[in-house]
This record gives sequence, C-alpha cells and structure tokens, in this order.
Amino acid sequence: MDQDLSQQLFKRAQDVIPGGVNSPVRAFKNVGGTPIFFLSGIGPYLADVDGNHYIDYVASWGPMLRGYSCEPVVHALRDQSIRATSFGAPTLQEIEMAELVVDRVASIEKVRMVNSGTEATMSAIRLARGFTGRDRIVKFEGCFHGHGDSLLVKAGSGVMTLGLPDSPGVPADLAKHTLTLPFNDCQAIEETFASMGDDIACVIVEPIAGNMGVVPPIDGFLESLRKVTQKHGSLLIFDEVMTGFRVAPGGAQELYGVTPDITTLGKVIGGGLPVGAFGGTAEIMDQLAPMGPIYQSGTLSGNPLAMSAGLALLKTLDDEFYSNLEECTTTLVEGLLREAQATGIDLQINSVCGMFSLFFTTQQDVLSYEHVMQCDAERYRKFFREMLNNGVYFAPSPYESAFVGGSHTSMEISRTIEHASRALQSLV
Repeated sequence: MDQDLSQQLFKRAQDVIPGGVNSPVRAFKNVGGTPIFFLSGIGPYLADVDGNHYIDYVASWGPMLRGYSCEPVVHALRDQSIRATSFGAPTLQEIEMAELVVDRVASIEKVRMVNSGTEATMSAIRLARGFTGRDRIVKFEGCFHGHGDSLLVKAGSGVMTLGLPDSPGVPADLAKHTLTLPFNDCQAIEETFASMGDDIACVIVEPIAGNMGVVPPIDGFLESLRKVTQKHGSLLIFDEVMTGFRVAPGGAQELYGVTPDITTLGKVIGGGLPVGAFGGTAEIMDQLAPMGPIYQSGTLSGNPLAMSAGLALLKTLDDEFYSNLEECTTTLVEGLLREAQATGIDLQINSVCGMFSLFFTTQQDVLSYEHVMQCDAERYRKFFREMLNNGVYFAPSPYESAFVGGSHTSMEISRTIEHASRALQSLV
C-alpha cells in the first residue's frame, strides 16, 4: 500500500511539531512505520492523502458513533458556522446540551461544559478537593484521565502505591497526594480506605477501562467503590469521557447500576469536535464559581459549534441504535475469535457495546493492568500492520480501544473478519 505522501508529511511535521504529532499515540511508536495522514471520511471508511481507503475502527477515538460525515452533524455545523463559530458568551445550545445530559445521565443534576476530557477530569478533581477539604485522590493502574499533573503518576504493583511522578514536570509534592491501586481489586480499595480513608477527597475511575484496552469491571468492583466512598465521605468520580453515551444512553453507570457523585464526559457530546464536561448533584456543582468559591473557567467552553454537533448526534441515539450496535460488535468479536481459534492463535477479546480490544495472550481473562502488560504486544504489532496493509484501520497501539459504529454494516464486518483471517494466519 503506497504511503509516500504520508511519509513526506510526517518528515515535514517533525520539523515543526514535537515528534511530528499533536498527541503521542499518533506517532505509531507502538506499531512501527509511518503515521497515516488522513484526508476524509464517510460512514465507516477513511481515505488518506495517498488515496488509500480503510474500514475504520478508531472512530476518532470514540465519538464517531454514526460514522464520519454524519448528515445531521454536518448540517448542524454548516448552519451554525454561517451564524458564528464562537461568542465566548452564553448560547441556547449550551442550555439544550445541559438539559439533554441531565435528562439522560441519572447522576447529573447540573453540568458544566469544558473543552477537553483532560480539562473535565482536572476540574472534577479540583471540585472534589474543594468540596471535601481533602487533598488525596485514588486512581487505578491502567486508567488514563488525561495529562493533569495529579494524574500522571506511575502505576504501582503493590496493594497501595504512593504516587511517584511518571513525567518530568510533575512535582513530587503534588504527586504524593495520588494513590494508585490495581483496577478490579476490591481488597486493595478496602485496605486503602481503612488506613487513610478520612484523608481521601475522591476516587476517580474509568467504569470501563478503555486506555489499557477495554477492561470491564468485575462483579462488585464499582459497587465496592460506591460503598467505601460513601462510608468515608469521599466523592466517587466516573470518568466517562470514553464510555459516556457510547455503551448506553446513560453511560456505563446506567449499564452497571452504580451512581457516582461526579461524572466527566467528552468525545460523543461534541459529535467529533473538541469538548468535555463534568457534572453531578446540584449541591456539589453549586460550589463552582460564580455561585461558590471553587474557581473554574474556560473562554471557549460551550462553543456553539461543538454544542450544535453534539446535539445533532445525541438526538439520533435511541434504544434501537444501542441494540444494533451491541449486535454488530458481538458479530465482529465472535468472528475474530473464531478465526483465531481456527489458526491456533491465542487471542482474548474484551468488548462492551461498541468497544472492544484484542489481547494476544494465553490468559483466560484480561481483568487488570498487570494482565494487559503480560499480553504479546509484538504479535499485535504484526497483526496491526497486516490489517492496515489490507485496508482495515485499528488503533495503532495494543493498549487502546477499538470502536464499532452505527455505520458499520454486515458487509464491513464480514470483510474485516476475512482480512483478519489472513492476518492471523500470517502470525502462525
């Protein structure tokens, strides 16, 4: 597959952009080769600058639930751009988006818009610290919540790991307030709160981990977080930047029946445009300025383009959509597993309604960061390259989620399984 122009553009980009990319995973370091520079997309297909076409399972990292160039979204953006692209002032769309979020997400009574998932999680943590008057936070190995200083902390292998900076530029004095625990480990959370629960402001977690690949919660894990935080007066934050409106109309919290105090959102609510949000009970949210003492602001928050695009997309998502999405995902996953079994390749796939990840491993279950790191990343790299060369675009990392959208039909699913069969045979 010819990628000459992509190679030229990457070389050019490295002269003026650190690493040639504006987000690290785009550099293809986990899979090798040159990043693909894309030109256009329609439905489940992408076209690159060299004229190659791909069946896409990255979906701009999640928000393209209806595929690329979704007609309602395109029309909404066109109409709004004619009126104005930004005001830095209140708009009707902000209210309509907030009303929609409050209506669909049971835990949210009030919501504030921001410009990214990172901004949403940073703001949620500041709000939790201000509301509780405490400094310490708990996060989990393998869960990524953006690049905020409090969250770039090295994951530890013990029951409880006091935070160590995992990036230059993160002060040790700040990182020490972050406790990192194993995902899906109920005992670790119980022991941590037993020893220092009254000092912990919040627990932040992806209810379905999506940044070490898809790792769903085991039975009782989210419930244990809810129970222990309530007992000790800490807040529970669900980072649903990836899962919000993707796995169910009300997000993962609807799927698992666990209600957090604060929820962070992103991706889908912008219809593919940069956006984020965080919301919770009125009691908590009213602590934000201008009503309360906890300061948070953003000049372009609630941008009318992002709000218009998000509203247009969200209004198309109903119960039938999610049912079809689940069915389509199941068909693809079962087909991939069937082909792996036929070739004798050890493959496990985790999936939750529209999200899935391939783990090349002999383990029966992949339930934690430790399990993920034991998987064969080199085998994924070879599989990725084979699929890419055959016109199927998966995430360029063994530690990212893949996404099925409403525009994938039985034809795209069948073609993907056929290409995967050949790719898997090449690994034998």
